[in-house]
Amino acid sequence: MAEKVRLRIIGLTYSQTQTGSYALVLAEENGKKRIPIMIGAFEAQSIALYLEELKPPRPLTHDLFRNFALAVGVELKEVFISKLEEGIFYAELSFYDGSNLITIDSRTSDAVALALRFQCPIFTTREIIEKAGIILDDLKEEEMKDIEEATQTEDKWAKHSDEELQQMLDDAVRLENYEQASDIRDEIKRRKEKS
Repeated sequence: MAEKVRLRIIGLTYSQTQTGSYALVLAEENGKKRIPIMIGAFEAQSIALYLEELKPPRPLTHDLFRNFALAVGVELKEVFISKLEEGIFYAELSFYDGSNLITIDSRTSDAVALALRFQCPIFTTREIIEKAGIILDDLKEEEMKDIEEATQTEDKWAKHSDEELQQMLDDAVRLENYEQASDIRDEIKRRKEKS
């Protein structure tokens, strides 16, 4: 069996090349390589909400799945990104029901969203890291774009008071506009860090 390498989630960025897609960036735990994985808007929203610690008024699909699994006594033990073929990543979920380890196939984006909710480790192989991984220096141009976008976001919210932002955040969550809620939450965090 191939050596497993543990991964951590770095974050999400909007894809400049594929409209409506996001890049989920994972990193090897003890190394410099990053693995960008293209995912859809729904999965990106589900991951971003968890990373931003935003609680939707109703459970999303990944929350529902976790609640169901725990209700019937099944726990997700690990996510394994097992294969990369023609630019598509494949993942496996390993569940434990108290006596049996059960492994099922999953899309990588769903697997990561569930790994966050179950707080379980994410692994891949050294071969996949060598095949798809990029060194941090390769991301500099994209990071500069992200910094520019973040600056524009700050300007967008600058005219609003802290209280107005909190009300806007509450409204966005209530209306299930999670993308806007995430932006507002980022601005609130930036302000807290500056003060």
